[in-house]
Amino acid sequence: MTDRIDAQLAFLIEADKLKSTLRATTLCDGSRRENSGEHSWHIALYALVLAEHATTPVNIDRVIKMLLIHDIVEIDAGDNPIHGNHDTAEQDRIEQAAAARIFGLLPADQRDEFRRLWQEFEAAETDDAIFAKSIDRVQPVVANLETNGGTWPQYDVTADQLQTRVGIKVQRGAPAIWTALKSRIDAWFTA
Repeated sequence: MTDRIDAQLAFLIEADKLKSTLRATTLCDGSRRENSGEHSWHIALYALVLAEHATTPVNIDRVIKMLLIHDIVEIDAGDNPIHGNHDTAEQDRIEQAAAARIFGLLPADQRDEFRRLWQEFEAAETDDAIFAKSIDRVQPVVANLETNGGTWPQYDVTADQLQTRVGIKVQRGAPAIWTALKSRIDAWFTA
């Protein structure tokens, strides 16, 4: 039993590094950039509050699990802003290696379960993962709207780019949420 607890604690200590991994998105008050630990907690809360708006019924426990671990790879890979310029194949390689290393700290049963949940989230093919991916895209949009565009100007984000990279994913899993945000987004881009 001690070996199992030691492995679990090793994973949890490693996960603490998410608090030091800065993201491109700022806090809603604009005071600083958020870290990946804050982001993971916040979108888990978003999912809990907004689950009723999922396109199809979801298992909120599974969604929250996905959201709590979805960015764990950023410990090794760093934040990969959706509007940034990056080599997708190279980023995928780095993230796969990070997933193997970090989830590998856990006992085998948890390692396999968490890795499957992470892969399911990345693939975004199940109802739970589609909704989780939608919520992951909603939170930065809200933060950017709350901070007068936040990092959109820095990344030269256009309305079309936002629709293509974010809107389509949100509409797929939670169209009512995108509809609710769309007037605020349109107003910001036409101001």
